[in-house]
This record gives sequence, structure tokens and C-alpha cells, in this order.
Amino acid sequence: MSPAQPAVPATVARLDHTVVHASDRHLSAEFLAAVLGLEVGAPFGPFLPVDLGNGVTLDYYEKRDEPIQPQHYAFLVPEEQFDAMIARLEAIGVTYYADPSHTAPGRVNDLFGGRGAYFDDPDGHNMEIMTRPYARP
Repeated sequence: MSPAQPAVPATVARLDHTVVHASDRHLSAEFLAAVLGLEVGAPFGPFLPVDLGNGVTLDYYEKRDEPIQPQHYAFLVPEEQFDAMIARLEAIGVTYYADPSHTAPGRVNDLFGGRGAYFDDPDGHNMEIMTRPYARP
């Protein structure tokens, strides 16, 4: 391990990256980065990364030979940036919803004392932004 990399405790497993399938990796990565106020990283082999800033990257991988199976990705975002993210969605004409089933368009939720919204990315992945983590039993 290099000196620049902190040691990870032996009892902890942390997500490092995950692959997001996309019909156009540039379009999808740029879309999410724009909404979240992030930047797309340099290509890494067949992957186009979006660094979430907490040591986790979403590595967009272009998959054109079969349909994209939509997934759900939830992002815990700072309260002070939430309104700007909603404004970005509105500016690019993307409908957001208060619920994961997309039945309450143009509304946000107030779950767990925070705010949240759901929206589709270009390939139909159900993206979620929320300002408070869910309380788990």
C-alpha cells in the first residue's frame, strides 16, 4: 500500500466503484455529473468515471448489444445544494418526482426530516437525490 492511501480497517468493507451500464456512456455520465454539480473523469479503459467525492466512482460502461436493465442509484446530497440540483433538472427539462414510482411529478418528498426527489437518467435508471439518509430499523 502506498503512503498516499490510508489503511482500511480489516473489519470494514466500503464500496469503491460500481459499473453503470449505458447506451451512450458520455451522454449518461455528463447528464449525472451536470445534475449533481460534478465533473466526468478521464476515460479508464472502457469506463467513464464520475467521482462522487467520497472515494466512490460510478464507472459508466457502454453497452449497445442489449437493452439496459434500469437500476436504482441514490445520492445523499448536501441540503444547501438540493435546490440547485432541482433547478438543473428543470433547466434541462427532466421531470422529477416525490416518489420512486414516479406518481407525484414536480414535487419533492420530506422523508426523515430531509428532502428528496427521483428522476430518470437517459437510460431509465431511477436516480434519487436526498438530503437525509433513511432511518433503518
